[in-house]
Amino acid sequence: MIQRILGFLFLLLTVSALVQCARRGTPTGGDKDVTSPKLIKAEPKNMSINFKTNKIRLYFDEYVKLKDIEKQLIVSPPLKNTPIITPQGSANKYVEIILNDTLKENTTYTFNFGQSIIDNNEGNPNRNLTYVFSTGDYIDSLTVSGVVKDAFNKNPDTFISIMLYEIDSTYTDSTIYRQPPNYITNTLDSTPIFHLKNLKEGKYAMFGVKDEAKNNIFNQKVDKIAFIKDTINLPTDSVYLLTMFKEIPDYSVSVPNFAAKNKIIFGYQGNAKDISITPLSIIPDTVKTKITKEREKDTLNFWFTPFKVDSLVFTVSNEKERLIDTFTVKTKKVPVDTLILQANQRGALEFGRPFYIGANTPISIMDSSKISMIRKDSSLVKFALALDSLGNKIDFDFEVEPNENYTLDLLPGAIMDFFGTENDTLSYKLSTKSYADFGNLRLTLDGTVTYPLIVQLTDEKGKTKKEMFATKPQTFEFSNIDPAKYLIRVIFDSNGNQKWDTGNYLQQIQPERVIYYPNVLEVRANWELEQTFTLSN
Repeated sequence: MIQRILGFLFLLLTVSALVQCARRGTPTGGDKDVTSPKLIKAEPKNMSINFKTNKIRLYFDEYVKLKDIEKQLIVSPPLKNTPIITPQGSANKYVEIILNDTLKENTTYTFNFGQSIIDNNEGNPNRNLTYVFSTGDYIDSLTVSGVVKDAFNKNPDTFISIMLYEIDSTYTDSTIYRQPPNYITNTLDSTPIFHLKNLKEGKYAMFGVKDEAKNNIFNQKVDKIAFIKDTINLPTDSVYLLTMFKEIPDYSVSVPNFAAKNKIIFGYQGNAKDISITPLSIIPDTVKTKITKEREKDTLNFWFTPFKVDSLVFTVSNEKERLIDTFTVKTKKVPVDTLILQANQRGALEFGRPFYIGANTPISIMDSSKISMIRKDSSLVKFALALDSLGNKIDFDFEVEPNENYTLDLLPGAIMDFFGTENDTLSYKLSTKSYADFGNLRLTLDGTVTYPLIVQLTDEKGKTKKEMFATKPQTFEFSNIDPAKYLIRVIFDSNGNQKWDTGNYLQQIQPERVIYYPNVLEVRANWELEQTFTLSN
């Protein structure tokens, strides 16, 4: 019921926004042809019953061409075999469709051409042309409507497939992975609103799928999904809200390979904490081994001191999933990975952003006596160091001052990796700008606010620039931020793990709720911006 109410409210807001956008300007110019091609006749006629032929012709009042027909055409219910549609690459006054399927009995079929039929001269589309017929004695006439939104991003993807599966004796929760739906339509470029038409009475399950493979089923590895928990009972006057999200893929492990003479990489999907890598081959006692996770990648690295071997055999197990895989990894002629150190910031330092130096090989020893930092006046900077073994980096904690230049020096031996390799002399030149070069944002949340939550400051593409976690009401101070345009994203962190959690269809878990401030905020240099964000259900 909540999803139905939210869907209706979201639909009203969306239509209002589209109307406002449509009023912003009017076309100017000469007598350019803006008339869409018109359908003047169909054989068999549109809305035919007792349909028995395999050929359809649609006649227009001018020459037409097909554009992106393979993307735009939606047939509901889906056909097993792709129909042959002409003209392809040329113009004609009719579009011909040859069906290569045996049609179901007593079924209403809808062909939605989207904007794929355009005139030959100006490319004006016949928008959302539909051709409907029934293999039975009547045309099904029920409809269901709704709106699509993205669970995390401000704007939803385009061309979302809206699928209805009839809930009968053959339907299970896994049906969406195996077979096409009974009815299907698509959202378009311009609007997240959808309408499924010519439906028959019954009970249905509703899904939204970003169908990357365009095969009318759900592929968890690549597709986003949305689902309605409640059964859809047709006829209905409810408006439904579908919230799209990308699941965390089920556990799997890729075939490992030698990425370097001293490193074998194991790609995986799932949670790295559940994975164990065990060599079955006999490894000499003189060989040292270590397993690390690649920073910001779903890859586990098996490090070892090189020794002569043709291949190595491993088991990769996942105790949580009770799965064990065995792999034989053959050696390759590849170089040895050697120690390379890289700072996460170069040149200008960002206020409030942690500074660290990361390594490509596992760090074993850090000698703080060989690391120093000075200001531009040559005075020493006090700092604290911490070796982050999990992230394979050295974290630096020091007071970052405005209008300052810093020199960070690492003498030989400041860092030693797993293979006993030490760094050479390194020097990093760092600087800061004036506080006047930045702006400040003070944000207050009002309305229906539940804690814990995360407030994120993002760029206009949704990339997180700053974030704050809160367990109780507070003022959110974003200080010394770059002058730019920002979005505000609020995540209702229901489990308090300080990150956004996606959903899972089979477990019937919806993603954590996300709300965006409706307007783009512009932060200017040497400027204090105060904003109140009133949240609602």
